Amino acid sequence: MMKAKVIKTESEYEAALARIDKLMDAKRNTPHGDELELLVLLVQNYEDRVYPIAKPDPVTAIRFRMEQQGLEPKDLVPYLGSKSRVSEVLSGRRRLSLKMIRSLVSGLRIPADVLLGLPEQA
Repeated sequence: MMKAKVIKTESEYEAALARIDKLMDAKRNTPHGDELELLVLLVQNYEDRVYPIAKPDPVTAIRFRMEQQGLEPKDLVPYLGSKSRVSEVLSGRRRLSLKMIRSLVSGLRIPADVLLGLPEQA
């Protein structure tokens, strides 16, 4: 059993990944299963600190959701207002209004902080 502690170095990270690999088949609610669960949390914490993933810009997020749901630009008219407005938003010539953001959040389930272009919280 590995001693559980916050992962601070790349070598500790590599060791934790190797141990996770050995424990992958551990059953839940067993000592090995508990160790696996804890190591996964510690690795996730390390990765979040060392390898942060930036949020996409609003247009990238909209295009990604369109791709996920098989939507065409015309399908965004109910959320953005008109074909020309959809074109302007997707080309980056028009910023999203608060009304558009609310509509995209409720209709397409794109997180508001992504659509608002808010910076990452430290």
